[in-house]
Amino acid sequence: MKKITYKYKFEDGREKVFDFEWDKDNFELKGVKPANLPHWTLLNYHQCPNCPSSVHEDTHCPMAVSLVNLVKYFDGMKSFEEVFVEVHMDKKVISKKTSVQKAVGSMMGLVSAASGCPISAYFKPMAFFHLPFSDRDSTMYRATSMYFLAQYFKHKKTGEFDLDLKGLKKIYKDVGIMNSSIANRLRDASKTDSTVNAII
Repeated sequence: MKKITYKYKFEDGREKVFDFEWDKDNFELKGVKPANLPHWTLLNYHQCPNCPSSVHEDTHCPMAVSLVNLVKYFDGMKSFEEVFVEVHMDKKVISKKTSVQKAVGSMMGLVSAASGCPISAYFKPMAFFHLPFSDRDSTMYRATSMYFLAQYFKHKKTGEFDLDLKGLKKIYKDVGIMNSSIANRLRDASKTDSTVNAII
C-alpha cells in the first residue's frame, strides 16, 4: 500500500500529521472524506462552470469534500506563518521550513489531483509520484513530460499525436476555471486566507 505522510511542526511546538493512502482500485486517496459535510461542499454551491457532473448524479463536489479536513485544521492560521514540514513517502523524507500557504498548497495539490474530480483527474499520476514543494517550472516540466508520454501511447494505438500541446493547454485552462470556483468555496468556508491563497 502506497502511503504519503505530511508532518507539520509549528514554531509554538504544535505538531500535526496527515496520512494519505492510495486506493489501488480507483487510483484515488483514501481516508480524506469526513462523514459530516459542510454546506460549501454541495455540488451546486459555487459549482465550476465547466464541471461535467450534475446534482442528479452527485450531491457533493469531490474536490471540496477532499479539502474539508485541511480547511478545518488550517482555518485561523495566517498564510505567512512559518512551519517545518516533513513529507514521508517511498522510503524517503523531504523536509522544508516554509510558510503555511506553501506547505498547504503542496498538500492540496496532492489531495485535489486524487480527489475524484474529473477535471483534476489528469494529474493523478503526478500525485502518485508526488513531488512536495514543487515550484512552477518543475511542475510544468513534469506535466509536459507526462502529457508527451501519454501521447506516445495514444500514437501507438491511434496514430495521433498532439505535438502542439493543445490538449495540455485545454487541461490547464479547465483547471484554472476550477481553481477560481474552489477559491470561492474556500472564501466562504474559511475565516483566514491560508487555504484560499494555497489553492490560488
